[in-house]
Parts: sequence; structure tokens; C-alpha cells
Amino acid sequence: MSNLTPFQTHMKNKNLDLLYIDDPSTVAYLTGYQSNPHERVLAVLLFQDTLWMIVPALEYASVKGAVPVDRLISYEDGQSPWLFLKEALSEEEISIQTVGIHELTLSVTRYRALLSTLEKVTFVDITEMTQHLQAIKQAHEIDIMKEAGALADLALKIGMDALKTNITEEEVVSIIESAMKKRGVKEMSFDTMVLFGSNAASPHGSPGNNPLQPGQLVLFDLGVVHKGYTSDVTRTVAYGHVSQQSKDVYQVVLTAQEQAQASVRPGITAGELDSIARSVIEEAGYGKFFTHRLGHGLGMSVHEYPNIAPSDQTVIEKGFCFSLEPGIYIENEVGVRIEDCIVVTENGCEAFTHTPKDLITIEVKS
Repeated sequence: MSNLTPFQTHMKNKNLDLLYIDDPSTVAYLTGYQSNPHERVLAVLLFQDTLWMIVPALEYASVKGAVPVDRLISYEDGQSPWLFLKEALSEEEISIQTVGIHELTLSVTRYRALLSTLEKVTFVDITEMTQHLQAIKQAHEIDIMKEAGALADLALKIGMDALKTNITEEEVVSIIESAMKKRGVKEMSFDTMVLFGSNAASPHGSPGNNPLQPGQLVLFDLGVVHKGYTSDVTRTVAYGHVSQQSKDVYQVVLTAQEQAQASVRPGITAGELDSIARSVIEEAGYGKFFTHRLGHGLGMSVHEYPNIAPSDQTVIEKGFCFSLEPGIYIENEVGVRIEDCIVVTENGCEAFTHTPKDLITIEVKS
């Protein structure tokens, strides 16, 4: 079934005449065409029975050859795509009364342009609908995400193998990303994170020139973009013998992550999953050091719906894909995070990444 079909079914059920979507990940989801148009307008115009697109002239040939589109509106730099859209609607004598827009991603400038172009229409927010439809992954999407997860596992191994005394965080990042490019990975899901010792106590720390020393924990957080889909994984490993405090913190985080992952099933809420992991950390006395949500959805984007956060009432469904990544961050002392991303199955879940989660100790090398 085409990804367009459930969108058009929703349109008919809600009496929407048109959906306007220019978020690149949703455009790619609907059409299979992946692009970063930057400031230019590249948009899907979805009617109940037809598909139009607005594209910059420089992408016209690429879109025409890749997307079975009913009408392709093209414009050159310096021309107004909105004027061409207005002319096309007039030529086709199309009457539009209700338009679905993605309020979460639509810019104010483009919203005003649509107001001027379409005139006397009612706008309806379709953010919740698009998020939900994209959250339920189809079998072919899950297969690709498993491949992306395997590549993330490989990147972790490359990073762990690169560890040696006095190597810097930035050097390890470079080794990982260079090796992945040689294996055909054109893009990482986000800036690869490699953090040593107390630097890992910042959940979104930045790799720097810190030299690795024996007795430090090393946090890896990384993922790849593969066939348009993302992966995301975190492992924290020991470089040589680490302190008892580090081991204790690690064990608490591991227990929290494993209990949450074992609890995933259709029908549980996102907030309940967060609470399961958070309770483990709170009962161990580290509650104030777990400073972020348990997880986030992923697919064509590395952060998407659902939001696995405290009190979130979203009901988890089969086909949802999201991260489970509890952490403890004690400033200037220690930081530990463990993450797998999973797909919800009929009775539980399956992880996309399979690097062992028991504390791995890397032999000290000079």
C-alpha cells in the first residue's frame, strides 16, 4: 500500500480538500523523494485523488523521473512558486475550502503565502495525524531500520577498537565517521558523540581534545542514515578498571533500561514506560541526575513521534519505533547512558541494535 493511501483516506473522512506539506522528511515519506531544498519551496500538494508537487527548477528533472506525480509545478530562483500555484489551480478549476497544514513545521512566512494564494479557506492542523501515520512503520521500513541498526553496531565496534591512552574524543569521532563513509554511509544521524570520563556527565556534551586515560568511562552516542532511515544507539564502556562508583551507576542505568525494554508492549503508555525506568533510578538515589525523557521516536528523522516522557498519555501501538535511553549524569564525576531503539511487536518489542549492554571493559593500550 502506498504511503499516500492512508493520508488520502483521512482526508476523505475529515472532508479535507488539500494537504500542503513541505517538511522534507514527510515529503520523502509520501513520495520517496529525498531532498534538502534549504530556503526553497519543495512541497507536496495532496488532493483526495491526485498528487501535485511544487519544486525548484533545479530539481525538476530529478522529481519528474522519481515521483509519479499528477502535476509538477516548477519555478526558477527569483520567481514566485505561489503565483504558479494560483495559476495552476485556476487552470484546473479546482475549488478548495479546507486545507490541512502541518503546524509544527510550517513557517509563518509560508503560512502567510498560503493565506494569500488560496484565499477564503479554512486551515486545519494535521500534525497529530501525520505523526501517528508515520509512527506506525510498515514491514519494508522496519527492514531498512534493522540494516541501519546493524551499521550503528558496526560504528560502535570501530569506536571501541580505536580507544587507546591519550587519544582524543575528536580523534575517535573522526575514525568512526571516516570508516563508515568507506562503507557507503553518506551521513550520520546526528553529530557523533564520544565523551570521556566526567565529560560524559553532560547529556549533550561535545567531543573535544580531552585525552583518554585509564580508569575512565567512555560514552558513545551515534547513528547512521541508511536508505533514508535513521538509527541511534548509546553505549558506555570502561577503559581499563573504573571506580566502584562508576560500576554502581552503570548497573543502575542498565537495570532501568532493561526493565523498560522488557515492559514494552502495545497498550502501555509512553509515560508508564518512562516511569518504569525512572523509578529504578529514583529508588537507587539518583533521581535528580536523570534529567531528560526516556526516549523519542525515530524513522526518517532521528527525533520524531512518539515522545517517551513523564506523564505522556500516548498509547503505544504495534509498529511504533522509539528509543529507550535512561541516563545518570553527576556533574564533574560520572555520566552513563545506555540506549537501544526498538520496534513494538504484537507482544513486546525487538531492538535494532545488539551490542552487549553489560559493562564492556576495553583493555588499556598505549
